[in-house]
Amino acid sequence: MITTIVSIQLFFIGCMSFANEIKVATIDEFNTAIQSVKAGDRIILKNGEWKDVKLVVKGQGSSENPIIIEAEESGKVFITGDSSLKMAGNHIIVKGLWFKNGYASGKSVISFRINSKEFANHSRITNCAITYYNPKSKATDYKWVSVWGKNNRVDHNYFAGKTNSGTTLVVWLKGEEHINNNHRIDHNYFGERPSLGFNGGETIRIGTSKNSLLSSRTIVEDNVFEKCNGEVEIISNKSCDNVYRNNLFLESEGVLTLRHGNRCLIESNVFIGNQKPNTGGIRIINAGHVVRNNLMMNLTGDGFRGPIVVMNGVPNSPANRYHQVKDVKIQNNTIINCSPIQFCAGKDEERSLAPINTVFENNLIFNDNGGDIVTVHDKLDGFKFSGNILDTEKSFDKSGFSKVKVDWDTLENILYVPKVTNEELLKKSKLENKSPKFDITGDKRSTFVAGAYNLGNNKLPKALVLKSGTSWDSKVKPQKTIVEPEIIEVEPGVGTLRKALKKASFGSILNLKSGEYILEKGIKVTTSVTIQGNSKDGKPLLKVKEGLEKNPTYFFRVEGGNSLRLNNIEISGDLSVPIKYAVVSPDKGISETYSVFIDNCHIHSFNNKKGGSVYKAYKGTFADTVSIVNSRIEKAYRGINLSEEKDDSGKYNAQVVHIDNTIFKDIEQWAINYYRGGTDESTLGGKLIVDNSVFSNVGNTEKGTVIRNKGIVSVDIKNSVFEKSYKVVNPVNLKGNKNTISNCVIFDCGTVKITKGASATDVMYKNPKWEDKNNFIPSEKSPLLKTERIGLKWEAKK
Repeated sequence: MITTIVSIQLFFIGCMSFANEIKVATIDEFNTAIQSVKAGDRIILKNGEWKDVKLVVKGQGSSENPIIIEAEESGKVFITGDSSLKMAGNHIIVKGLWFKNGYASGKSVISFRINSKEFANHSRITNCAITYYNPKSKATDYKWVSVWGKNNRVDHNYFAGKTNSGTTLVVWLKGEEHINNNHRIDHNYFGERPSLGFNGGETIRIGTSKNSLLSSRTIVEDNVFEKCNGEVEIISNKSCDNVYRNNLFLESEGVLTLRHGNRCLIESNVFIGNQKPNTGGIRIINAGHVVRNNLMMNLTGDGFRGPIVVMNGVPNSPANRYHQVKDVKIQNNTIINCSPIQFCAGKDEERSLAPINTVFENNLIFNDNGGDIVTVHDKLDGFKFSGNILDTEKSFDKSGFSKVKVDWDTLENILYVPKVTNEELLKKSKLENKSPKFDITGDKRSTFVAGAYNLGNNKLPKALVLKSGTSWDSKVKPQKTIVEPEIIEVEPGVGTLRKALKKASFGSILNLKSGEYILEKGIKVTTSVTIQGNSKDGKPLLKVKEGLEKNPTYFFRVEGGNSLRLNNIEISGDLSVPIKYAVVSPDKGISETYSVFIDNCHIHSFNNKKGGSVYKAYKGTFADTVSIVNSRIEKAYRGINLSEEKDDSGKYNAQVVHIDNTIFKDIEQWAINYYRGGTDESTLGGKLIVDNSVFSNVGNTEKGTVIRNKGIVSVDIKNSVFEKSYKVVNPVNLKGNKNTISNCVIFDCGTVKITKGASATDVMYKNPKWEDKNNFIPSEKSPLLKTERIGLKWEAKK
């Protein structure tokens, strides 16, 4: 017996002698250590900054003795600069690293492969963070995590702040070695990702359209997705046999999209919109999916961002379009105070195949806001409806939907849960052979009822109690100090404004006196500032000095990440060779968003015919908001130019363009050119708002237009006047059901063109009858003086 014990002890001592703990402080030490690494070894990276490092991990661990690469202290090893991590082999664990203050010059920040022949299996990235690891240009495409091989896991990580092109995390299925991979993505926190403005802003993608009919068998569970607004597809499923369960989607402007691939299970997820715009649930395409026990609350998205969206398909669809929805089961979901469900969404000449053999049963829908329940875009012959409960003001006139007054309870002031006493709810629910056996909390359904919950269940869904992210604090916290804006008084003169701006800090207000401010160079706005006229003696005048050897191209360039506010000033481009632009965006391809706000300004004489315009956005830039209110823009070659994304890939230059109480007069080409080309549907698609404005003598040529808005999804033109462009055939061309014009007057300016579901309401073709033709003040007999006034709001302009 003693001999046996001694033998066992010697055996374990012998095994332990093969395992090493190696501490490294430099990339050279790391590379030396990794060359001889073996199963059970632990390489520990010293705390501190590791800048411009390429960490390449290659080794053969085992399930009992994995190779571990870890931080000396989790969260205190900072990987910065041009750095990345690649791994290949078996049973490798990387943990505790923080990628920050840098970017990747390759295809990924973290990759589960070194090259096409060397990749990782049975390996893991855990307790790591990647935050704001972005290049200068948002058009630069790279992924943060690329998962290859089989049986890998990404868990308990923190990802936030991605602003450039490229999905945050991708599972790849290129080659037999990566199919049926059984990866697991769990307990991660996916944080804020701003709108990218074009396709490629997904948070997770599993597969590609090319290999979408192959099985991945990836499980995505117990994750949090908060403010993931990169594009319409928060998760883009592009492979078969995947599972999405117990995830929380919080205030994210998009949907979990079954874009390609078949036989996926989506269950027990929670979607909370908190009435934030464009928040959505689940979008369904292809065949064999099961969508059950999900909870949607306070989602506002419409169209492809609805709470549940069932798409139409394309006959003989190529891999990258829309296969018909068939053999899908949508069961026992609870939808509370959400925008309408979308059936047969996307129907058009191409997407002409309505869903078939699609079961929609035992779903529970509640709203107390009087909103519609369902929007139907095509025939519903291929649906089977049964046992659906409506606790709503409105009805849905279809067999299989019953109006029932549900007796609700509130759980921790968060959730509506049906009470135990709900006799009508019990009667109307329809138990089927394949109805789910458990509810959203995992409790067994002892008494079957519609919706995600058992009656009287007082437990929170797992998605609302899970712990995601790192064990250490990886959140980048903004400073909470409140700084009073610095007031900088600027005297008139040559170069005084540019010198003052060099002294400005974030939030500074530059007060300009009445007089002339003369520029010798264009001004780059490198922080968020306000430039305002502060005199009752008239607007201060900004102009460029005559006789310069080389004139500046612009007055102001707004650099990425900043905002410029111009209030109560006059800007003149009048020179012997006119200045091209008053305001321009950041340089081409700069990824950071910016904003421009112009209020009560007079901008004129930008007549440079070599592409000049009052405002110019360069290709690859993206403004959050361009707002012009209470202003006058006149005597210019072009007005607002947001049309540089000409490659028709769905990109556009601004999320919101807002024009209110503003005059566009004597503009040779057009007032606004806001362009989005192609058929990509992954983004919000832009929003143009024009209200109480006047367009006079704009684009007055036979092929001219006043407002160009090609491809912009949301256009709302109202209370405005279009006049004196008598050569123009169509001053405005509206397409799509979110393009509207209402309460407007058109005179000597052609007719508004309306197609593809756009709408025109109360558009009058009448003389506006001005009392003051220069300032557009209507006479007493003007048709503009209606209850809802058309034209300028003079009380705001005084």
